[in-house]
Amino acid sequence: MPSLKDTQNERDHRQVPIDRVGVRSLRFPLRIRDRDQQEQHTVAVVSLAVDLPHHYKGTHMSRFVEVLHSHGQVLEVKGIAAMPRELLAKLNAERAHVEFRFPYFRMKAAPVTKARGMVDYGVVFDVEASGQEVDFKVTVEVPVATLCPCSKAISERGAHNQRGLVTLSVRFTQPVWIEELIELVEASASCELYSLLKRPDEKHVTETAYDNPVFVEDLVRNVAIKAAQHGQITWFKVEAENFESIHNHNAYAMIEQTVGADPA
Repeated sequence: MPSLKDTQNERDHRQVPIDRVGVRSLRFPLRIRDRDQQEQHTVAVVSLAVDLPHHYKGTHMSRFVEVLHSHGQVLEVKGIAAMPRELLAKLNAERAHVEFRFPYFRMKAAPVTKARGMVDYGVVFDVEASGQEVDFKVTVEVPVATLCPCSKAISERGAHNQRGLVTLSVRFTQPVWIEELIELVEASASCELYSLLKRPDEKHVTETAYDNPVFVEDLVRNVAIKAAQHGQITWFKVEAENFESIHNHNAYAMIEQTVGADPA
């Protein structure tokens, strides 16, 4: 076969380095350890990227896909953690970044009737490597219910409530179960959500939320306190967005903190 011109390796004279270049929106099967069921199979949307020095015209896109597929037909967390270092070597880069975004399912029993149904959560594995350093972050996206304390205080009958979405990202000293992070968030809200509720369950959920009103500010503070006390979490960022039921806008709050550092 005659040699083909390698345009990507040509020199670029514009003197502009690129922070990240690579591939996005690749779907790939993933196998995750599941605290409840031992193992769970899901499908991740994958992004792979490296930095590009100013003197290179382009990167070799096919090599990202080669690294991904070199781990076989189904990935595990260990393979994800190793992938940025493999990209550094394969593409002669100084920094590499991989992101795996996937749905994670839990079977939940309703609070009274114990009727069982599946609830899905968003999970992101975000890994970056630079030299010998590897940074691994886990993010969970947890839907919750919140009830407004102000509405409860000023209303003679009822109080407005809404669904919210809490996004919690963490760094850690030892691996943390995805379920642990989900439960940490759910325990911080007015009430957790379920997929299947009968009438006795609806009564319980409604009254539980009414007895535990939280502003969006309360929600992120509750999560922050629990994350700081966890013992294995070294850094966290928690965001909460309430999809307001009586306003034409959402309420939002965020806390980012290195555990052990002064919050101020």
